[in-house]
Amino acid sequence: MANFGKAVVVFGGVAIVLGLIIWGLGALFPDLKPGRLPGDIAIERDGFRAYIPITSMIVLSLILTGIMWLIGSIRR
Repeated sequence: MANFGKAVVVFGGVAIVLGLIIWGLGALFPDLKPGRLPGDIAIERDGFRAYIPITSMIVLSLILTGIMWLIGSIRR
């Protein structure tokens, strides 16, 4: 149970750090709108709204892949 508690604390710390980074980037670049990148599809009609963040998901996937690769190379 102690290992689970440590993992929760580590994940919480990582979430706080990521939140602070995102908050700081928002203050530095107020025109940067995550989730509204070119290539994202937005369809709006009467009584219907659909948003498909294709480009945002690709960018997020690349960032997470890079982070996981760094963690893996550090642990070796």
